Amino acid sequence: MRKIIEYKQIVTTIALGVLLAILPFVTDALLGRGWVRILDFALLYTMLALGLNIVVGYAGLLDLGYVAFFAVGAYTYALLASPQLGLHLPFWIILPIGSLIAGIFGALLGAPTLKLRGDYLAIVTLGFGEIIRIFLNNLNAPVNITNGAQGISQIDPIRIANFSFSRTHEIFGLAFPSVHLYFYLFLALTLLVIFVSARLQDSRIGRAWMAIREDEVAAEAMGINTRNIKLLAFVMGASFGGVAGGLFAGFQGFVSPESFSLMESIMILCMVVLGGMGNIGGVVLGGVLLVVLPEALRNGAGPLQQWLLGRTPVDPESLRMLLFGIALIVVMLWRPAGLWPSGVRRRELEAVDGIAQQEQDTVYDAEH
Repeated sequence: MRKIIEYKQIVTTIALGVLLAILPFVTDALLGRGWVRILDFALLYTMLALGLNIVVGYAGLLDLGYVAFFAVGAYTYALLASPQLGLHLPFWIILPIGSLIAGIFGALLGAPTLKLRGDYLAIVTLGFGEIIRIFLNNLNAPVNITNGAQGISQIDPIRIANFSFSRTHEIFGLAFPSVHLYFYLFLALTLLVIFVSARLQDSRIGRAWMAIREDEVAAEAMGINTRNIKLLAFVMGASFGGVAGGLFAGFQGFVSPESFSLMESIMILCMVVLGGMGNIGGVVLGGVLLVVLPEALRNGAGPLQQWLLGRTPVDPESLRMLLFGIALIVVMLWRPAGLWPSGVRRRELEAVDGIAQQEQDTVYDAEH
């Protein structure tokens, strides 16, 4: 029986690998190259969601300013690989630097907020995210560093040795356009982040994070250094955000403060909550779904109105957000623990529902 299970796992892994390998070509052929670019963004946001999952899903720390670390990584890459400062450092040097700087900012955010919980922590992190965005927006005087609201353009594309991801390359007789190459690069790094997240989850540190999430007072009583463990969660999550930010800047070739608004933080948090907090598979599902679904609604809202009403009375963009919001509400009412919750989270909700039902039954019996 055990050999059969292992055989099925091997077959499933091989099938999934083949599917991911041909996905850009299939998507390009069926939906167009623009959708391959959307898949690239889906992988980027999945990396972000996995980083936030460490803070929110593992450690239970509500962070509404996570996009700030995304911005730090993106601007680090933009400044070190563009004419803005006249520097054009290699990709393999810039990306670790961006991750390190984002981790330092994570420590700067975490250190003064270690005693805060719940709503208070959410408000402080929200303010931190807005401070970073406004700071980047105003850092063009008296010395122009970030070019203000105009952003930084002409950013060097991602290049490893002499291999540039911004050009079409022919490999083994097949032509790989730029968006396909970025897909494979982002996929490889996303798999690496998934591997690190899984190892952290099963490690002593991961169990300490989960203990703090369940009951911080009890965790401290058991000898866990809650201060350092919580700070480590902020630093690790921020580092992942810095990596994703650097990839975003190299992929886009342009960054501006408008790309790092509060709405971006909320969307990343929705990916974690909707997919399933604390569960890596659920977070990946939420990240992909919340990138692909809005774009599908954007492309389908206009034709849908035309087909049903013969005209387009509502702006497709407004209708897209309305349908997207309704979809989120329905999913959270139907699956409050997320589409793919962790086993621990599912048992917690079932226990809470059981206690609530018992209380209702007690009140009913007392009244009757």
